[in-house]
Amino acid sequence: MTSALTGQVHIVTGSGRGIGLAIAHAMAEAGAAVVINDVDADVAEAAADRIRAAGGRAAVAVAAIGETEAADHCIRVALDQFGRMDGLVANAGVLRDAILWKVTDDDFDSVLRTHLRGAFTCGRAAARYFREAEQGGTVTLVSSVAGQRGNVGQTAYSAAKAGVAALARTWSMELSRAGVSVNAIVPTAVTRMVATIPGLGEVVEAAERGEPIPHRLRHELGLGTPQDVAPLAVFLASEAGRQITGQCIGIGGDRLSLWSHPQEIALCHQEGGWNADSIAEAWAHTMSMHRQKVGIDQKT
Repeated sequence: MTSALTGQVHIVTGSGRGIGLAIAHAMAEAGAAVVINDVDADVAEAAADRIRAAGGRAAVAVAAIGETEAADHCIRVALDQFGRMDGLVANAGVLRDAILWKVTDDDFDSVLRTHLRGAFTCGRAAARYFREAEQGGTVTLVSSVAGQRGNVGQTAYSAAKAGVAALARTWSMELSRAGVSVNAIVPTAVTRMVATIPGLGEVVEAAERGEPIPHRLRHELGLGTPQDVAPLAVFLASEAGRQITGQCIGIGGDRLSLWSHPQEIALCHQEGGWNADSIAEAWAHTMSMHRQKVGIDQKT
């Protein structure tokens, strides 16, 4: 798929480092022009320079993702520099991990502003452009296993990433008539965010030193590098990938997965409605056997 995105223009938010940087590089290698976004101008310029040095096309949009102005700025850069936009990857994020009773208002708001409000403002700006341009396009959001399963110490992050998955499902319906596919990537990769998970800090440090990720982690937990995640973003932006919409797709290490959407898995009826005693009986005899597990498998 080395030429899968030739002639396309894609914005990748939070692409100065980590997964966003890997996605931007992969898209450039596939022929797309990319807009690199980061809050740090030096980091963004360095990322763009690396793409240009490899023969790709890149522009820089320095902005703290979250507010409407930042989203509009990213699109203006794409139009000013390359004349069009074909896709958005809403990847920007921050972490402020803490156990529930230690989460501050400011930290909670910061995480929700970047991950969830950022996905919203960028997605809305992209939708407005695509509807006016009448050319179709792609919106790829970045969710998380924590948003699907929950994770200790990640109140804000889990809430934001669950919201991102919900946005993908809703937008896939709202933008279908405009020819825009919307999906969420659920990545697992050794990044600065993963380093905060108990037991994985040493794995991240080893990977940063260039050491290979243990096979069991790559194969069973799907824990790989940011470069392992990037091909999914390229595929979703390709002609074949545009036929897929409304899905949450996991990737990492050696694993590719499709996440289920929330749905009823057990159902009881009680003529005339329910009271506490009848609910207790239904739970004991029917519902309890369908209880769902929570949390991320962190065995290393």
